[in-house]
Amino acid sequence: MADKKTITIKQIGSPIRRPESQRKILIGLGLNKMHKVVTRQDTPEVRGAIAKVPHMVKILEG
Repeated sequence: MADKKTITIKQIGSPIRRPESQRKILIGLGLNKMHKVVTRQDTPEVRGAIAKVPHMVKILEG
């Protein structure tokens, strides 16, 4: 079994005054407060969600 790759994401932007769809994407990623850091599996679905809100998240090393 291949080891699962992970991606670490940090929220750097506020969802205030953003469209509801962008707020839902952040919640789906597990981000709901500024500067929160989460680790997720590196899948095309997660990459797609990050691509929808690149102005509010930052990908960290590892």
